[in-house]
Amino acid sequence: MGKVVLVTGAARQLGGRFVRRVQREPGVDRVIAVDAEPPGHALGEAEFVRADIRRPAIARVLAEHAVDTVVHLDVTGTPLGAGGRAAVKETNVIGTMQLLGACQKSPSVQRLVVKSSTSVYGSAPRDPAVFLETTPPKALPSGGFAKDAVEVEGYVRGFARRRPDVAVCVLRFANILGPSADSPLAEYLSLPVLPTVFGYDPRLQFVHEDDVLDVLLIASEAPRRGTLNSGTFNVAGDGVLTLAQCSRRLGRPTVPVPLPAVTWVGTALRTVGVSDFSPEQIRLLTHGRVVSTVQMRETLGFVPSYTTAEAFADFARTRDAGLLPPEAVGRTVDRLSTLVSKERPGHG
Repeated sequence: MGKVVLVTGAARQLGGRFVRRVQREPGVDRVIAVDAEPPGHALGEAEFVRADIRRPAIARVLAEHAVDTVVHLDVTGTPLGAGGRAAVKETNVIGTMQLLGACQKSPSVQRLVVKSSTSVYGSAPRDPAVFLETTPPKALPSGGFAKDAVEVEGYVRGFARRRPDVAVCVLRFANILGPSADSPLAEYLSLPVLPTVFGYDPRLQFVHEDDVLDVLLIASEAPRRGTLNSGTFNVAGDGVLTLAQCSRRLGRPTVPVPLPAVTWVGTALRTVGVSDFSPEQIRLLTHGRVVSTVQMRETLGFVPSYTTAEAFADFARTRDAGLLPPEAVGRTVDRLSTLVSKERPGHG
């Protein structure tokens, strides 16, 4: 009997791609693709189960299929269809709690892989130049997807203590980019005009969506000789880009906004489709974040195919078709210009 792999978040592009990929791996007998909504893409020979991980029924799915490997990808910063931020948070946090409770009761589960984010480190002015996996944040994220990721990781650590027989791997991904990226940062970078924080040029790291699939495969399989695929790992492409470099490579103009006005800019951006321009996202675009990937290479045994710059270039090649309509561009620029003028001396 080969492995039975359950993948959450199968209706999303990343989840669907991983489902199609993992079923081709030697030693994988069956793949169970789970989501609360039916996917709009093919899942190959995987069996799709429409189930909401926020509900106790997920335990029945694990038991019925004798699942031994769980890959939890339904942790995200963007809504799928209707629902908005509240539904996303509930799926991220409550969904993870229910899934872990089901895994704890399942004697067949042997391996758990969880998609997390480097946003758990936060972004602050006195941050270290490079975060290690063991570096505590200066201040815990207070909202948005970053706070969700912190809570998710806390529940995962509790599960690992209760089920020490299960190999648990947490992958903290840098900002995921590529042709089909659907993260809040990808939405921000797709704007025709990029609001930036006046006086700051943050350093950013990216990981290509193809590399995300590759490292998920490594984490979900039996460890190779000399590697250990349990623990917590930062995952990012080599090198960094500043936000100014990103804007130039995209050919997007920037609008520097004084820091006190940035919160209002976030409100304006949400009205034109940027789903999570939260305070944590603003801090990232102010102070940036860079993480060490030594453990990813030396312990997990993974070397990304794309550098940060190459992942960004592949993303940038596909952005022209995603521009907002002219009326949305006009509204965005008008709101930003108004906010900037209010912050100038002698205004407001």
